[in-house]
Order: sequence, then C-alpha cells, then structure tokens
Amino acid sequence: QVQLVESGGGLVQPGGSLKLSCRAPQSVHSIYSRGWYRQALGKEREMVAVIRNDGVIDYADSVSGRAIVSKDDFENTVDLQMNNLNLDDTALYYCNYKGWEQGKWYDYWGQGTQVTVSS
Repeated sequence: QVQLVESGGGLVQPGGSLKLSCRAPQSVHSIYSRGWYRQALGKEREMVAVIRNDGVIDYADSVSGRAIVSKDDFENTVDLQMNNLNLDDTALYYCNYKGWEQGKWYDYWGQGTQVTVSS
C-alpha cells in the first residue's frame, strides 16, 4: 500500500494564499505525472493542476493564473501554491501520482487535505 503524505490545508480568508505539499515514498518510480485534484461538497472530483515528468503542466481554467504546481524529483514531492483564493476553492484536495512500472499503470491517491475559504 503506497501512502502519499499531504500537508498544508486549512482555513484561509478570501484573497489569501496557501501551499499544499505531497510526498510520495522513494519506492514510487517511473512517474508519468503528479498533481492535485479536488472535490467540493456535492460535486465530482476535478483536476486542479498536473505536472508531467517532462515538465508539461496543465491547469484547470478555474485556477489558471492563481496556481503554481511544482515538483521535486529528488524529494519525490509535488506542491501546489494557490493565490487569491475564493469561496469556490473550498474543497478536499487530493494529490495523485500516475506512472508505469512492472508492466502496468499505477494510480496513487492521497487521503485528502481540506481547504476552506471563508471570511
């Protein structure tokens, strides 16, 4: 069982910023992509930001210009910096690692970290 360790969620005022961090065990190799998804109450999980191993990045339109995703290959981490937060950013945020190893795809998820934007 691969455990992704997430940190950085919490309560933030509208217009504020926060940084989410996720660390995968060093045993996770051959990463194709890593990133962040979120699920708001009553809604489906959606992609927030994903960075591929070759550095290509994809952002959701709703966070484009407000979010920066970054990775550290040595530490096996992926971070998400989000600025100018608004009420619609309130959600449970999950980190995700996808890759190909030993002849099959893997798709690992963190347990989620809550981000609440409220005044």
